[in-house]
Amino acid sequence: MINSEADNRTENNAVRHKYRTLTDQEKAQMVAIKDLGAAFLAKCDEIGTSRELAIAKTNAEQAVMWAVKHVTA
Repeated sequence: MINSEADNRTENNAVRHKYRTLTDQEKAQMVAIKDLGAAFLAKCDEIGTSRELAIAKTNAEQAVMWAVKHVTA
């Protein structure tokens, strides 16, 4: 497994043909976004299960994906 903030993340690429090396600031931003998303998902798991929570979790995952794409694009 390759950490998402590692420079060698470019070796594990299914869609993009080229990646660029991230700055230390960009790596920190990406990790912070993912940590916030993980905290939200964990809180959702703590409070129960429902269709509404499943939708909330899906949308949180999508929000994290797009925010990380902004940082890494």
